[in-house]
Amino acid sequence: MTEAQHATPAAPAITDTTQVPDAARTSQRWRVADVIALYELPFNDLLYRAQQVHREHFDGNTVQLSTLLSIKTGGCEEDCKYCSQSSHYDTGLKAEKLMDVEAVLDAARLAKENGATRFCMGAAWRSPKDRHLEPIKEMIRGVKAMGMETCMTLGMLESHQAHALREAGLDYYNHNLDTSPEFYGQIISTRSYQERLDTLDHVRDAGINVCCGGIVGMGESRRERAGLIAQLANMDPYPESVPINNLVAIEGTPLGHVDPIDPFEFVRTIAVARITMPRAVVRLSAGRQQMDDALQALCFLAGANSMFYGDQLLTTGNPQADADRKLLERLGIRAQSAQAAAAG
Repeated sequence: MTEAQHATPAAPAITDTTQVPDAARTSQRWRVADVIALYELPFNDLLYRAQQVHREHFDGNTVQLSTLLSIKTGGCEEDCKYCSQSSHYDTGLKAEKLMDVEAVLDAARLAKENGATRFCMGAAWRSPKDRHLEPIKEMIRGVKAMGMETCMTLGMLESHQAHALREAGLDYYNHNLDTSPEFYGQIISTRSYQERLDTLDHVRDAGINVCCGGIVGMGESRRERAGLIAQLANMDPYPESVPINNLVAIEGTPLGHVDPIDPFEFVRTIAVARITMPRAVVRLSAGRQQMDDALQALCFLAGANSMFYGDQLLTTGNPQADADRKLLERLGIRAQSAQAAAAG
């Protein structure tokens, strides 16, 4: 796909960047140029705009606490250049088998006791085998029985697999686009962009909510970041859940020594995601361990209303739960209740 394929020729050119069109109120698709215009707004104007959009649809002082567990670690066939779990790179990570159902449910109980209302389970597979589905469905049923929202990320899915997960009660399926179509080939060669879109179509057709976002800070340009946001925002409908990840540079991967993205550019990305996808839950995801409290506060101000919570995020570190609770208390931000998560 090219950038031109996502443009709407009849859309008006933007001459005043304070009047960037709002896709929540118009039928216009987001051109990449429109998204770049948002990025280029003065920082304060962009955050003000994002706060206005955010408060139209959400409580401005509530976030959802999510916990992510790696239920099958390492040994992945894919060559994603950022990933510690790829079998193509020597990162010192040992490949493991799928966890036992009870061990996963024990982790979910602990997450709930610590305040999480959403439990996400990730497996390092190119795609699951059908024989994996039975234990995975048991995990979904068990977590849902605790009153928690469920999310799975297992790689590419076939249609019948998506329907099996839906029958088990799965709330969300995560399958990120990672980056724009134009930059994608510089990051991954073992799975095409269209294959990612096909999996998302299977998830949507099965009636599962879509969780789809990307990673910034992989050496992409602002235009390529805007291309990712435009791709997400132009889905019909756009994802209900949009995780924004800040690259964690891992020794042994090809991106292990990439210079970190400018912190304000990361906040801009959160704000642009909020404006272009007003009703989505924008999730502050990987990379929080490298962020100080002030930067995280700016992300919440920009429209992030979910955070991954706990000591570990798949195979990378995450700020400890106690530090997170103290930060939210200092900011006057409340954790979303389990009842609100279920209703939402």
